[in-house]
Parts: sequence; C-alpha cells; structure tokens
Amino acid sequence: MYINSTGYYIPAERVPNEHFLNLNGLTSEWILQRTGIRTRSKAGEGEGHNSMGLAAIRDAIKTLPYDIKDVDLIVSAAYSPYDTVATLAHIAQREFNMEKAKAVYASSACSSFVNGLEIIEGYFAMNKATKALIVCSEHNTYYANETDKVCGHLWGDAAVAFFVSKERVSDKDMTIKSIYTHGLGHIGKGPEGVRLRPHEDGIAMPDGRDVFIHACKNLIHGLEVVTEENGMKVANLDYIICHQANMRIVANVAHNLQMDDSKFLNNIEELGNTGSASSALVFAQNIDKFKKGQKIGLSVFGGGYSVGAFLVEI
Repeated sequence: MYINSTGYYIPAERVPNEHFLNLNGLTSEWILQRTGIRTRSKAGEGEGHNSMGLAAIRDAIKTLPYDIKDVDLIVSAAYSPYDTVATLAHIAQREFNMEKAKAVYASSACSSFVNGLEIIEGYFAMNKATKALIVCSEHNTYYANETDKVCGHLWGDAAVAFFVSKERVSDKDMTIKSIYTHGLGHIGKGPEGVRLRPHEDGIAMPDGRDVFIHACKNLIHGLEVVTEENGMKVANLDYIICHQANMRIVANVAHNLQMDDSKFLNNIEELGNTGSASSALVFAQNIDKFKKGQKIGLSVFGGGYSVGAFLVEI
C-alpha cells in the first residue's frame, strides 16, 4: 500500500527541564543525561487530542492528490483520547464530511500508529476499503503526573496524519513494503510496565528499567522482521526512526546494530516523548529530506507490552 500524503501538528509551547525541579526534585542536567530531553511540547489553552488531530489532517490535505471525501476508512490510533466513545475518527469524519468512510479507534500503547496501519492493510486486503486516513494524536500532558519522578518529565503532545491508498495514486506516493506488530503482554512486567489510569495516577511507568531492557531488544527485532521480509539487512536502511521514548534507548539500538548515529532521526530533545505519534511524526517532519528510492525503517515499542515496525520505500 502507499502513503499519499502526511501532515502533523506540534503545539507551540515548550516546557523546559527546569520546570520539574520544584515538582519532582529532578535537575535539568539529570533529565538531559538520562533521557536526552531538553524541552517537551505542550498543548495550549483550548488545544487537545481532537483539535491537534484535526490540525494534522488539515496539514496533510495540503498535498493530498485526491478529494478527502474519497476516503472510505478512518482510523484514529492513540492511547490518550479525549473521548473513548465519540472518537477522533468520528470527529474527523464529521469535520471533513467523509460520508463514505468506516470509522475505527485503535489503541495498543506506543505501537498504536503501527497497529492502525496494519488494520488498514487488513481492510485493503478484504477489499473493504481503498483509501484510508490514519490520525494519531497524543495529549500526554492531559494525563501526566508531573510529580512522578520516574516518568512525569517525559511527556510531550503532538499529532500526525497519513493518507494511505491500496493502489498507487501518484508518482509521489511512498510504498509501505512491510508492517509488523506483536503483542508482548507475556514478557517482563507486561501490562504493569506502563499504564494509564486516569482516576488513579495517570500515565505511570512503575519499572523503567524493565521497559528499557525490552524496548532495546524489540526495537531491533521489529526492524529485523520488516527488512528480512524484503531481502534486506537492517544495515541497508538509509534511515531508522525509533520510538522517541528516550535517547539512551536509541543510542543503545544504534550501538547494538553497529550503525552510525547519523542514520537515526529524532525529535525527542525538543518535543519529549510524544507517544505513539512519535516515530510517524519524525517521518513526517523529515519528508523533504528523503530521496527517491531510499528505504526508511520505523520501529516502536509500547506499554502492554507491544512492538511494531514498518518499512517505507520513498
């Protein structure tokens, strides 16, 4: 299947590391050293999950080579929705008058975007859709507990949108060569590794070490799966985009793959951990950097646990 256009929205506000000293006792230097984060994006007054998602869609429409009303499948993929009944998929359907579309909400922690792509792949394979919109909007700061010393300082807000088609629409389309996802609730801390319980403690990560270990291993595994399916090695990729959870995780992946840091694209230093939007967001931000024929590997790891990866040929 093919990526027809991409768009994104990042709130203007940046929260510096110094903000957290009086909240959880962590210094700016400690946060930078342990996470690679200097600032994180934060939705402003009147902004939220839905408004950011709609803004990302509007950005993607600018380069969309067909009428948005031709979309027959909308997937909202995220773990931090404003409403789990009237979802962003339905809000977008109404906003852009996509009357022909099915509307679906999918959540699998930080692999939600990739799981959403795989859902689209399934609809295409069953001939139940031909043009799809996937929108991922994460309003992490809506749920974050800034006094939490383990993860309260990690979270940023952002949204990304891809329009995807079953068949090639234009010569500017990018090909999704492979998609891989897998549930990992049976390993490590599993469902207790990362959680979001709004009426209890918000987004929590009780055991960051366990998350780190399994993320480093499975981010590589995801890349290996999608490259092997295409007769490639991970080293053959032109760029790699990992889930933007922690720069130490990205550095560990680069070290274990024996690949230069310049092959890895990131935005976590400025935006923080933007959840399941993060890797697709980095892709959309760097779209003008990529050249025809290049192959980009995206790999994510999320709570639950879960893993996802996909390979794009420009």
